[in-house]
Amino acid sequence: MDKIKIHVLRTGEVRVSPYLPFGGDNCSLLKASGITTPKSQWLWLPVFCFLIEHPKGLLLFDTGWHRDMSPNGVFDKQAQIHSLGSWMLYQVNQGRIAPGEAIDEQLQQLGISPATLDYVLLSHLDCDHANGLRAVKEAKHILVSKAELEGTRQRRLQTRIRFQPRWWQGVDLQTFDWNGKEGPVGLSFDLWGDGSVVMVNIPGHTRGLCALKVKNSNGRFALLFADGGYATRSWRGMITSGIALDKNLQHLSLQWIREQSLSALCVESLASHDPDIQPHTIEF
Repeated sequence: MDKIKIHVLRTGEVRVSPYLPFGGDNCSLLKASGITTPKSQWLWLPVFCFLIEHPKGLLLFDTGWHRDMSPNGVFDKQAQIHSLGSWMLYQVNQGRIAPGEAIDEQLQQLGISPATLDYVLLSHLDCDHANGLRAVKEAKHILVSKAELEGTRQRRLQTRIRFQPRWWQGVDLQTFDWNGKEGPVGLSFDLWGDGSVVMVNIPGHTRGLCALKVKNSNGRFALLFADGGYATRSWRGMITSGIALDKNLQHLSLQWIREQSLSALCVESLASHDPDIQPHTIEF
């Protein structure tokens, strides 16, 4: 197999309460929301997307923010509320994208048109992962787990606040069913049936959350674990995030991420919001 190349792209930032990414097992939803925490203590974290050059196709993992939530490249309260379609969601997280950082802008800088993307794979449907979907809607295939899309329709307060279907309105969003048994709960989706690109269900943060495992012919792999943990420190210290639909499953998923990350075959293991990570390219 030819080399695999993964571009780690910083697509803006998200501002959250410190308890949202690193609240731990006993963190309440109220505390994680930041309502009781002064804004001076909130954190700006990066929002990473991943462009994967694979011998079988060109893939994008997650889409980050859409430019319209930060039209002038700075924090813009009213623009973000309009883009998200939710004043309540704005109260939990804010975002900004510097000029040139939106996913379609970065693809253009790399000489790539969204229409040439073979697949856009979504880890889950939270705003800082799916708000940018409309910018790459011309991709050949846009996929999310069936469990994730169904989970956004649950009639519970947290779900109604977190997920807004307007982000994928006008997008040909397709779902996939599990066809494999890899991962902490034995549910996975092998994109090409050869084990080289596998979406692995790591539930807890959301029902259908997926990590992406990209493996070469020698068995070496990169693990992109999205919000299964918010940083390397998450799996090293087994620190679960404050926002979760199921804490027990979240802990189980984080344990799997830890085991995979410590494997001698793991080239890199990356979260989507790790402040210690810089944009770079992985080749293996």
